[in-house]
Amino acid sequence: MQTLFMVCIMSGASSQLALFLCGCYVAALGVHAEEPCVAETQEAEHYVAAVYEHQLILTPNPLALVSRKQALELMNQNLDIYEQQVMIAAQKGVQIIVFPEDGIHGFNFTRTSVYPFLDFMPSPRLVRWNPCLEPHRFSDTEVLQRLSCMAVKGDMFLVANLGTKQPCQSNDPGCPNDGRYQFNTNVVFSNNGTLVDRYRKHNLYFEGAFDAPLKVDHVIFDTPFAGKFGIFTCFDILFFDPAIRLLRDSEVKHVVYPTAWMNQLPLLAAIQIQRAFAIAFGINFLAANIHHPSLGMTGSGIHSPLKSFWHHDMETSRGHLIIAQVAKNPLGLTGTENATGKTDPSHSKFLEILAGDPYCEKDAQEVHCDGATKWNVNTPPIFHSEMMYDNFTLVPVWGKEGYLRVCANDLCCYLLYQRPTVSKELYALGVFDGLHTVHGTYYVQACALVKCGGLGFDTCGQEITEATGRFEFHLWGNFSTSYIFPLLLTSGMTLETPDQFGWENDYSFLRKSGLSSGLVTAALYGRLYERD
Repeated sequence: MQTLFMVCIMSGASSQLALFLCGCYVAALGVHAEEPCVAETQEAEHYVAAVYEHQLILTPNPLALVSRKQALELMNQNLDIYEQQVMIAAQKGVQIIVFPEDGIHGFNFTRTSVYPFLDFMPSPRLVRWNPCLEPHRFSDTEVLQRLSCMAVKGDMFLVANLGTKQPCQSNDPGCPNDGRYQFNTNVVFSNNGTLVDRYRKHNLYFEGAFDAPLKVDHVIFDTPFAGKFGIFTCFDILFFDPAIRLLRDSEVKHVVYPTAWMNQLPLLAAIQIQRAFAIAFGINFLAANIHHPSLGMTGSGIHSPLKSFWHHDMETSRGHLIIAQVAKNPLGLTGTENATGKTDPSHSKFLEILAGDPYCEKDAQEVHCDGATKWNVNTPPIFHSEMMYDNFTLVPVWGKEGYLRVCANDLCCYLLYQRPTVSKELYALGVFDGLHTVHGTYYVQACALVKCGGLGFDTCGQEITEATGRFEFHLWGNFSTSYIFPLLLTSGMTLETPDQFGWENDYSFLRKSGLSSGLVTAALYGRLYERD
């Protein structure tokens, strides 16, 4: 049975880089059980944030046609829970709270059946509006009114997701046949209840009830306590627009992220990709997921480059509130500038290998480095196995130490490793360089060290959460993209912080030693957006 929990973690961060002061609070339908966990902070410039993983109340039949009154009755049950969490958060001094995607209305609707659940949504950029103070200004805005008043009651910025509608005319070439746009929408309210901005989801994940906006929303909102925040939703995290384009603004140090994410191991568990995004861009990432274990939905967190506070729970049926103090200016993970790392013997060996002729590595069994020095490349059998619905090329990782290479198309992946003890488990180093076509189409380059599901090669790529194998390793590859996300997951769905992540001699690399538990996945997950 896997161990599932909310964790307050300090891994990989030296004491002077501590960023958070954490309180972990569990809330099940508003019943508050408190288990505080505190980490000292030496960073005076911080704000207090909360994310809520919501066990939503679903409509019995999302395909059935209901009245607006019936839809509001259902949504108000979820909004009641939201309001309870806001009040708990307010007692802890929270300044911004994030709720998940689909948390108010649910999912699996048709375009017609979702309609009674939709609020009318005026553009905040055209109309300045406080729904709590002006409830009758627009009709069909009951959900917006409740959210606005919650922000006022809690005296905090509030981010939530709901379905919205916008009438359109027949002379609009993009107007759907039913005369309205329907959007999966995030809204941001200030602490005085004003509707600050809205984001309409661009990369829909098989959501036939909703339209993608004709033009991508790039939404950045300002706060008095932490400056600029970016915002996007769930599946957007895997695409260039709007997620990557938003972060070209160097002043955006924080992202709020409502999601309804179904976990898929070994590379795309919710907390795994959330943390990787925070590390890759050197930002704070506030992620709120739906809690629905039977659909594989769990995994929320407040992530910085150096550590995370997260919740992952596949066993219980209750919501979970995470509260943490967050640095206004997050400190990034060290890359090649870490001088102490270069004196480490394993890192010196890694640098010597990279100093060798990169072309000889593809043709010879030995890599010549630094004159007379040479490192043998292990040559275990190459095999293929399905991972994440993609055909990975892999080699087994055997023995207490070694140096491996495996290539596919234009990508070669390398692993230099040592193991304190060899567990009775099969690990493999895999590579994929191609177009992913299941549950979305996008181009991936990936180097992955994974624990296999069993001892057979055909089990490599299976979804597992428990492991005992410890590694000290350097993982690197000759990626064709600069957009690379470092994934590091250990036994019991535990997040770890890399010792180093960066570039050396045109290779992206990930380095880690001193794992707290057995390794499940260590990977460099690259996205070539231009090849999608």
